[in-house]
Amino acid sequence: MAISASLVKELRERSGCGMMDCKKVLVETDGDIEKAVELLREKGLAKAVKKSGRIAAEGIVDSYIHLGGRIGVLVEVNCETDFVAKTDEFKALVRDIAMQIAAANPKYVREEEVDPEEIAKEREIMRVKAINDGKPEKIVDKIVDGQIQKYLKEICLMDQPFVKDTDKTISDLVTEKIATIGENISIRRFVRYEMGEGLEKRQDDFVAEVMAQQGK
Repeated sequence: MAISASLVKELRERSGCGMMDCKKVLVETDGDIEKAVELLREKGLAKAVKKSGRIAAEGIVDSYIHLGGRIGVLVEVNCETDFVAKTDEFKALVRDIAMQIAAANPKYVREEEVDPEEIAKEREIMRVKAINDGKPEKIVDKIVDGQIQKYLKEICLMDQPFVKDTDKTISDLVTEKIATIGENISIRRFVRYEMGEGLEKRQDDFVAEVMAQQGK
């Protein structure tokens, strides 16, 4: 059966698990949300959700410099213990997150950080454009709602498709690592510098360049 976005969202809100994990178990359970919750628990992902409420005050600050020094990223990722912060698995996760920021250029870590005024401004711009494009007035707001959700997924790191595996989001990636590492993990903050930012210059496909640098 077709799994609606609203059903995936409901399960995600109930479980705290990643979008792709929620969609997969809903497909496996034919859209039965109660069975889907149980399946998430069986897969160990509910355990990750429980850990996500614990304090994460350790971690590392890592950097990623794009080939040629054209883009630089600093990111802070937290975990619960210094022991985990020193593991190769955690360091690899942080490196992947830094690379994601370099390639996909998010503005925020998560949707809750976006200024409501920014969303309102974007909504008005999208609404005017839809009307100018001749969209029927009665469906303009629905169209704009969909565009806003797409916009938020583009600018919020946690909702972006992971550049190494676009079938999962960064939220899915972090949730998986919480389950395997056994500690809460939280992306706290980041800063991204791009050489000549704000100046007129040639536009490149940074995702392709970053992946090429990684030998993908």
